[in-house]
Amino acid sequence: MYDWAVLWEWVAIAVRWTHVITAIAWIGSSFYFIALDLGLRKTPSLPPLAHGEEWQVHGGGFYHIQKYLVAPDMMPEHLTWFKWESYATWLSGFAMLALVYYLGAELFLIDPNVMELQVWQAVAISMASLAFGWVVYNTLCRVFVNADQTVLMVALFGVLVAMAWFYTQVFSGRAALLHLGAFTGSIMSGNVFFIIMPNQRIVVADLKAGRKPDPKYGKIAKQRSTHNNYLTLPVIFLMLSNHYPLIFATEYNWIIASLVFLMGVTIRHWFNTKHARGGNPHWTWGVTALLFVVIAWLSTAPMRTVPEPEAALGGAALRFASASGFDDVVSVVQGRCSMCHATEPAWEGMYWPPKGVVLETPAQIAHEAQRIYMQAGVTHAMPPGNLSYMEPEERLAIIRWFRAAGLGGVEG
Repeated sequence: MYDWAVLWEWVAIAVRWTHVITAIAWIGSSFYFIALDLGLRKTPSLPPLAHGEEWQVHGGGFYHIQKYLVAPDMMPEHLTWFKWESYATWLSGFAMLALVYYLGAELFLIDPNVMELQVWQAVAISMASLAFGWVVYNTLCRVFVNADQTVLMVALFGVLVAMAWFYTQVFSGRAALLHLGAFTGSIMSGNVFFIIMPNQRIVVADLKAGRKPDPKYGKIAKQRSTHNNYLTLPVIFLMLSNHYPLIFATEYNWIIASLVFLMGVTIRHWFNTKHARGGNPHWTWGVTALLFVVIAWLSTAPMRTVPEPEAALGGAALRFASASGFDDVVSVVQGRCSMCHATEPAWEGMYWPPKGVVLETPAQIAHEAQRIYMQAGVTHAMPPGNLSYMEPEERLAIIRWFRAAGLGGVEG
């Protein structure tokens, strides 16, 4: 019989790769078109309705690109739409959220020391928060559609800060920052699905019907596209944050996440200004560096440790703790892994447990059963370079124990 935990791991790998590939495609096209738009120039040779043009060179050839703010006189025979990059990124991202944090809620989503939640409650909060994000953001955009866009961005930043704090009050630190990324990514994908694409379809339909398209649709779509451009870098940071305990497992993780959004603004402002040939705002690099130093300083606050046994053992962890061979595995892990995976690691030059994983008590070991099985049982990824000399028999003991519990799942 095939190992279901391994099968789940390969499903997660396939979905994760899909998510990464589609995200690269979406982010790349978004950055390219914003840079193209900012670099457009008016010339005497432009067609009457054209807003600007640009010449580019790439791949041994030259490209001559013209932009129409509303639409050209006639609809071209071939029109390329950029939408599936966004849709596929969100769908694959939500699939990853379900595989890791919904199906593995007791291990990765819920932290009893933060809030006692049932699995269904945690999942409901997660899904409701994503829908809430779009409703609030879209409402703000409609209210401030004709206002100074800086006011809108400040209001949006306030919402993101509030959500950063909220997530850290209900979920584990790892899940909180990941959800903030999903919250923001859902807003970005919602912009494409609910606003940008429908507006473009209206313009195309008007043109085909011989009507003059209303320029407001293009204006609104441009506004949402610009928002996506400034939100992209923070989303990438938050999606990768679960690999770095200094980001997610610190006392001020919600403040760190909030400052990351400001870093995204300063970095994108520099690039956008350069693309628009508006000068070289060196001050943005100074502000970005300062924000990074503040984030690094905040990360040195006392780290949130893994819950104590009485608080940590949920249903899944209890099954692992009572499975045959658990005592032997505890001895193996404490002997081969705990010198690094400790609240205060004994390994020279290591100041925090890798990925925030602490393996000092039986409860902590049961809580991390899935990772121990995949990292030290099925594969030999841990210990790194087998520095603590874990024996083949010890790896087999881990495998037998995990399978005796009769559980599968996805390691995040």
